[in-house]
Amino acid sequence: MSTINTNIQAIVAARNLNRSQEMLGRSLNRLSSGSKIVNPSDDAAGLAVSEKMDAQSLRVNAAVTNTQNAISYVQTADSFMGNMNGVLDRLGQLASLSHDSTKSATDISLYQQEFQSLQDQLRSTIGGTTAEIGGTVAVTSPLGTFNGTALFGSTAAGGTTLTIGASAGQDMTIPDTDLRSGPMLSLIQQDASGNYLLTATDANAIDTITSATQDLGIQRATLGAAESRLSLAATTLQIQNQNLSSALSSIRDVDVAQESTQLAKYNILVQSGTAMLAQANQAPQSVLKLLQS
Repeated sequence: MSTINTNIQAIVAARNLNRSQEMLGRSLNRLSSGSKIVNPSDDAAGLAVSEKMDAQSLRVNAAVTNTQNAISYVQTADSFMGNMNGVLDRLGQLASLSHDSTKSATDISLYQQEFQSLQDQLRSTIGGTTAEIGGTVAVTSPLGTFNGTALFGSTAAGGTTLTIGASAGQDMTIPDTDLRSGPMLSLIQQDASGNYLLTATDANAIDTITSATQDLGIQRATLGAAESRLSLAATTLQIQNQNLSSALSSIRDVDVAQESTQLAKYNILVQSGTAMLAQANQAPQSVLKLLQS
């Protein structure tokens, strides 16, 4: 039917052109942003899932940071104890030399002077209050610290707890490394006047140093076990984060090759739609020929 007021062909062509332009715009947005989901309407369910996974990925990254910090904490403590072990070895030598009856009083005095100097080093590294390690002055800022936290004291909780997973309850406790008690305390403890209770010439000096060395070895072994678990947790978290990133990519990231093909398709549709709309707009002019005849 030939009409003037209503051009159905032009309306249809305009609708198709609008649809093609809309799809072309979406394709351009995806390619320019690199994201498959530019608007929530693009994939509502996918958006909800990806947001949940993204939050989980952030928690995993935080757990990775916690784990790496904890590994640094343990390694720092072990480095200090490794140096302490060298100090204990030297203390044992000095104690043995001090029990040599062929040495003069001056020689033994020099041994004791070095012995006390090494005790000062241990005391300043371990730290503690006067109630814990005696003496006249507390060592409130010991050398053995990590980020302001003393490494060789005891806590009410019995250790340092940190989160090593993305979910609640995925925690780990690093046991306290308490060197302010036991045989190590015997080496650094002072009386009310600030004098050490143990000297190089004491009969039990060698036994005390041997016990302190054994205790230090046990403490290092405990930290080594904690570091091994932390390293495993860090590796697991990194794999989990990798898998989450892969899953998020499959939901959110645009397939450039596929989307480029769609872009070419919609470009052609827009161009052909524009041409057909122009043709449809010319159709009513045929009615004028009827009126002119």
